[in-house]
Amino acid sequence: MFDRTYRQRLEADLAQWEADGVIAPAAAAGIRNVLPPLSPGINIAVVVAIVGGLLIAAAFLAFVAAHWTEIARLLRLAMLIAGMVVAGGLGAWFAATGRTVLADLCASIGAIVFGAGIALVGQMYHLGEDFAGGMLLWSIGAFAAALLTGSRGALAVGLVAACIWTCMRSYDAPNVLHLPFAAVWLVAAALAFAWNSRVAAHLVALAVLPWWIASSLRFESGGVQPAFVLANGAALLFGGGLAIAAAPLPSARRLGTVLSIYGAFALAVVAGLEVTTVDEIIRIRDGSAPTQPLWAILCGAAGAILAFASAKITNRVGEAVAGCAIGLVLVAAPIWPASQAGEPWLAYAALLGAMLCLVVSGMLDEERPRVVAGWLGIAGVIAGITWAVKGSLLRRSAFLAAAGIVTVAVATALNRALPRADK
Repeated sequence: MFDRTYRQRLEADLAQWEADGVIAPAAAAGIRNVLPPLSPGINIAVVVAIVGGLLIAAAFLAFVAAHWTEIARLLRLAMLIAGMVVAGGLGAWFAATGRTVLADLCASIGAIVFGAGIALVGQMYHLGEDFAGGMLLWSIGAFAAALLTGSRGALAVGLVAACIWTCMRSYDAPNVLHLPFAAVWLVAAALAFAWNSRVAAHLVALAVLPWWIASSLRFESGGVQPAFVLANGAALLFGGGLAIAAAPLPSARRLGTVLSIYGAFALAVVAGLEVTTVDEIIRIRDGSAPTQPLWAILCGAAGAILAFASAKITNRVGEAVAGCAIGLVLVAAPIWPASQAGEPWLAYAALLGAMLCLVVSGMLDEERPRVVAGWLGIAGVIAGITWAVKGSLLRRSAFLAAAGIVTVAVATALNRALPRADK
């Protein structure tokens, strides 16, 4: 929850509680006094200044590009270096005057100019055409800028460059798992942890998705099913996020919560992909080909174990149910029949149960994103079962009806059991 939104809700609650006589006016005033001051937001002047800075930077780049061939090489290098120095100097001045948003913008522009400098220097001096290596160098420079300045924008630039780098490496060597990206990602995660920043946590969570997608789409690796590989990645992101959030440190709780949210949504998307792509729309395996590599299986198992470990540490039943959701999604892969005959009813049931567990988990822990992810997953799985290409629609309708009857029976049993537990 963003701090400003939380403050507005707290202020409304305090006013209501004071009007209802729940708390004394002195208590409400004491709560307001102990709250730290809000950080200054982005006002109209800051927005206009950002647009103006971007226009000036675009004009500079357009002018240089228009006269690039007419400018001497040394002058080109001097202009690139001057651009980075000016961006860094303005950022330092804005930071000293308390204008953190503009300082972050200047650091981001400096990181972008650094990347442009790498490309232009390579073009001028006809260096080797290792575009992926250039992206790695750009990423390292942007991470250095983020580490020195605390800029979230520079971190975003570094992560984008790193994602392009790992996707290019995966394309160039499809039979080799590109593990170096994990080291780069851990550096970014360490920065997000040290900063205790929700924005940085979102950037880190988003950055891991391209690597898993690129790794899962390596069709040359013996007929591996991309949906099953993605399921293991979603499981590790979800369970790992829950485990990190179980740590007592506030920064770990913030980072882990964001990672678990992205993991929950990824798990819901993967559940729908397993139904709609495996043996239905995309066929890339035969009866003897493995559906997922060993390293991916180990990652998925680690995610489930971490979720249950987190539930043990925090004593939250919802996280244990989340571990069950992870396990059911992972179980759907090995029980999916490799033969052409019949339909994977058990796998369908496992995926529906997984998404139901995800909804229940979010309700028990009062985590709304997890509930939303579960409902989206249920909708995706039902849609995939209903409109799949293969099989009889009559049998699918019978399966959905049976699943609905079982679910209603479970709901009836829970409705009778819960009041007794309350008593």
